[in-house]
Amino acid sequence: MALYMKAAEILGKVEQKKGAVKTLVYESKFQNIKQLFALVCETQKYSPVLQEIIENTRLLKHTNLRQNLAKVLVYDLLIGQGIKCGGSWKAMMLKHRSRLQAALARIKVKRKVSRNQDLLSPSSHYKNEIPRYVRVNTLKTTVEDVIDYLKREGFSYQGKASQLGDLCSLSGKTFMNDLHLRDLLVFSAKMDFHNHYLYKAGHIILQDKASCLPAYLLDPPVGGHVIDACAAPGNKTSHLAAIMKNKGKLFAFDLDTKRLSTMSTLLLRAGVTCHQLANEDFLKVDPLSPAYKEVTHILLDPSCSGSGMVCLHDGNPEEQEQDPERLKALAGFQLRCLNHALKFPKLQHLVYSTCSVHPQENEEVVSACLEKNSDFRLVHLLPEWPERGCDPLMQCLRASTTKTFTHGFFVAMLERQATPNTESFDKKPASVSELFVEEKQTEVFVEQQLQPPAVKKRKRKKPKM
Repeated sequence: MALYMKAAEILGKVEQKKGAVKTLVYESKFQNIKQLFALVCETQKYSPVLQEIIENTRLLKHTNLRQNLAKVLVYDLLIGQGIKCGGSWKAMMLKHRSRLQAALARIKVKRKVSRNQDLLSPSSHYKNEIPRYVRVNTLKTTVEDVIDYLKREGFSYQGKASQLGDLCSLSGKTFMNDLHLRDLLVFSAKMDFHNHYLYKAGHIILQDKASCLPAYLLDPPVGGHVIDACAAPGNKTSHLAAIMKNKGKLFAFDLDTKRLSTMSTLLLRAGVTCHQLANEDFLKVDPLSPAYKEVTHILLDPSCSGSGMVCLHDGNPEEQEQDPERLKALAGFQLRCLNHALKFPKLQHLVYSTCSVHPQENEEVVSACLEKNSDFRLVHLLPEWPERGCDPLMQCLRASTTKTFTHGFFVAMLERQATPNTESFDKKPASVSELFVEEKQTEVFVEQQLQPPAVKKRKRKKPKM
């Protein structure tokens, strides 16, 4: 029973973007890690099929099960090794077994397949094609020291990648430096570091390459004042701190108390000391507060659909169906956050990122923001990057499983213009006569300013008798 409860709990956390499957499984401290990991991964892999079975049989209506727990139990009953617990749950699932089996059989007939594995999307192999990315935590060590340590353990270092295709050629214990991010090491997809000393000691951070881009591109100055607006679970925060060399002030906000607590543990392990955590809604933070008067850089990675996260889906994230109402609500929230962030008076650079593939949460949000904030403009990011934002926002970056061998991601950088445009684009041009009058007024004003100040004659005082 504990196995199914824990598996359902982890599935829920993954859906809420509280971490990757492996990280959540290993941090759960469950007695049988391998059994739990296999159950979560397999349930996740068959998730669309299990969802269809549950809906067709109205299982949730006939039981008191919740969605993720129902998926785990249905998977083990129909596809896995059979229900491994006793008691009321097993009796309940056995009671509905014939109906569930019939629903599965109908799906197979409909899709013209005979085996369970044939129900999986052909693109599900993308999960295994994404390399294992490891960011070296330069607050505790150096890239060179990590490479030397791994070589002594029998790993084979291949140098720096020269093209993206090199990242998918890795196998066994071979690894290389990423071609874009110096602090990023790349391993084969099957390599696991959750039990490795370097990970437990905080010397390396397990972070997808796309997730490393926001902090890397923001590149805050050493000793600067920086805000991580929606910070949990904290990988980007620790990356910012590393770039800042733990100097200056790093303000990190998040509304979720539990996520902030987990983040505090992560930052402690990573050796971050320049941060100030706040359990606060970023939208309620006062940009004019004296505490933030020196903030020049902001990283904004707000809640999104998570449609780019391969671990949330069975297939290619770009094929996921859209929920118009949910996307509309998310985009509205993201735009409010973005507009709010630009109100900080000394802000110079802001990076906006999402792990979404939908333009509604990406290009459309940025475009709407720029229309309202004409004193900011887009920065053209990494010209050599192979995947760009949708036209006309080609300055932005996109990432995907197929083109960049990462999770789906979007990154845009806004910078304050050196000379803010004070005139409205809607303003009509002045007539020739108006321009002439304005020019003469300007000439008179300049002449007045250039004339030496008039010397006032002082009255002589009569001498006192």
